[in-house]
Parts: sequence; structure tokens; C-alpha cells
Amino acid sequence: MNKYIYDESNGLWYELQRDYYIPCLTLPAEKENKPIGLWGQRHKRYLQEHKRAFYATLLTSGKLNAYLADVDKQAEKRFERLVEQMKQAQGITERLKAKNALEWVGQMNNIRACAMEIVEREIIFA
Repeated sequence: MNKYIYDESNGLWYELQRDYYIPCLTLPAEKENKPIGLWGQRHKRYLQEHKRAFYATLLTSGKLNAYLADVDKQAEKRFERLVEQMKQAQGITERLKAKNALEWVGQMNNIRACAMEIVEREIIFA
């Protein structure tokens, strides 16, 4: 028996594994390997757990990394914008930071937590 055979009807190569011929399949290589970041990793985990078909489609088409990098970029921009807007709305300034650093840190932590929840609800878990 041959180790490899080619099926002209579907254009696939098959490799002999014990008594069976298994198709030789590979995932398409992505053009660019962009970093995904924290938001992209969270969205990836969400897709794996809740949107399996969409995740599999992106993975097998070779578009998963680019998609996750784009989600990461969108989420990071939204997060930064929200933090700045909330800082201005609540009157948190550098003056407060110099006057009472502990109060400033507490308020900034609250703002970041709120902004993180909004980004997760609007982008990551959507």
C-alpha cells in the first residue's frame, strides 16, 4: 500500500495511518501575525465557549488572528475614551492627584472598573 495517495475527484492528498487513509489537511496561514492583547484574548475565550461555529469558521479560514487584533484595537480605544470621559464628568484632575493621591487612585480604579464592564458588555461579549 502506498503511504500517500491523491484523489483527483476532490483534489486532496491522503496519508496511510495504520489501515486507513486520512486526508492531509492544514489550516491556511494568516498573512500577518498581529498581537491580540488582553481584550482580544477575552473575546477569543468568549467565542470558544459561546460561539463555537463562528470561532471555527474564523480559525479554518485563517482570519481569526486579524479579527481578534481588530476587536482588541476597538476595545482599547473605547476603554481609553470612556476613562477620559468619566474623568472629566467626575472632575478628577491632576490637581486632585497632587493633593490627595489615595483618593485619586480610588476614583480612577472605580472609573476603570466601570469602563471595563462597559467595554466587555458592548464589544467583548457581544
